[in-house]
Amino acid sequence: MCAENNDACHVHHEQLDDIADDFEQVELEIMRQQDKMTRDLYVKRAEIIAKIPNFWPLVFEQAPPEIDEYIQPVDATVIVTALKNLSVERFELPNGHPRSLSLKFEFSENDYFENKTLEKKFWWRFAKDGWEGYVSEPVEIKWKPGKDLTNGLLDLAKKIHEDDQAGKVGQTTPAKEELNKKLEATSLETVSFFNFFGFRGRYITAEESVAAAKVAEEKRQARKEGKQVEDTMDEDEDDDGDYEFEIFPNADDVALAIAEDLYPEAIRYFQEGEQLALLSDGDFEDEEDEDEDMS
Repeated sequence: MCAENNDACHVHHEQLDDIADDFEQVELEIMRQQDKMTRDLYVKRAEIIAKIPNFWPLVFEQAPPEIDEYIQPVDATVIVTALKNLSVERFELPNGHPRSLSLKFEFSENDYFENKTLEKKFWWRFAKDGWEGYVSEPVEIKWKPGKDLTNGLLDLAKKIHEDDQAGKVGQTTPAKEELNKKLEATSLETVSFFNFFGFRGRYITAEESVAAAKVAEEKRQARKEGKQVEDTMDEDEDDDGDYEFEIFPNADDVALAIAEDLYPEAIRYFQEGEQLALLSDGDFEDEEDEDEDMS
């Protein structure tokens, strides 16, 4: 049908873009208001959680598949024995983008790393080609000798990020070559959850994002005024190249699952974990009673 009336279809597509923009603005405002209204509640919840031993380890034991599938047995050992607290913050609010996230993991002394806190930030950035999404910076983990759960991948991701900052974006570097060899010999299904801290995404500076966001907003306003807006998306842009050297390609999805599911629903997951523990204890006691009756 569109082939018969391209002009009419173009108008309809622009109208749909307008509605999509409106939905997006409403969603962002909801996020701003929700953050404002729940901030004090999360503080109160944290005060209570601090008095409950193993709260967060039990929550992670009940984590949804979107998170749990990336937690290897050795990762679970670290979480169960050392995770003390988790906090999520939309750190660019009130004046910045509400989608930007900070995930802070607090640990007690453990056999694997020296860090007491691992904070992973995800900035919501805009690119000049029309793309928008999460970017991040690798977080250094100070591994104890022989305990690097990422097998050197995290250190290489950090080096590549440093090379990008030095103006080597898109260039072949020794770190990229070494990481590529390691990735070819690694099954992504078996990588550690701690590779999560090495996610980078596309390399977009804050200044580039501000400029691109301004252009995107100008186009949005132009569409609302009924003006024709050209699509400047670069069809030759190689998105795959931006993720070629990722050691945890789905880290942004996992971050969202934690921020929008596991963290706000932590009380429910904790209670489910307690109920399962009680059922397990009950089954064990029943088995003991049966053994005593048979003896």
